[in-house]
Amino acid sequence: MRVCLTWSVRLLAIALLLCTVPGPERIQAQEKQHVVTLDELNKDAARPGETRRSNEAALRQLFSSNEAQKALKAANIDYAKVDQAVGQLSDDDLAKLAERSRQARDNFAAGRAGSLSDRDLLIIIIIAVLVIALIAVLR
Repeated sequence: MRVCLTWSVRLLAIALLLCTVPGPERIQAQEKQHVVTLDELNKDAARPGETRRSNEAALRQLFSSNEAQKALKAANIDYAKVDQAVGQLSDDDLAKLAERSRQARDNFAAGRAGSLSDRDLLIIIIIAVLVIALIAVLR
């Protein structure tokens, strides 16, 4: 019995020793550099917020232009409601409408900067109505 107890104590001591000594794979894992730096992770985390701010700015820029203000006034749409609704849009809806507003802005800048056609005014009004309608549906 004494021999059995001695072997048990030795086995237990060896097991404890093996558990506490780091193996080569643990040492190597600690020495390796991370593939992605903390700075890159922070930039990736900030990117959706930057995209949202950019999209909101694109819509607000379109609606704050003189031409858009005239179009909104002609359609009896309050700019304050549109501006408030822009901040409440989902990221997906905001991205879609911002893309349309950028296209409209590019069309305006591509030679028709001085005067807007009825089609251009209609685009502004449609975008404004979509913004307000999306918010009304989401509430």
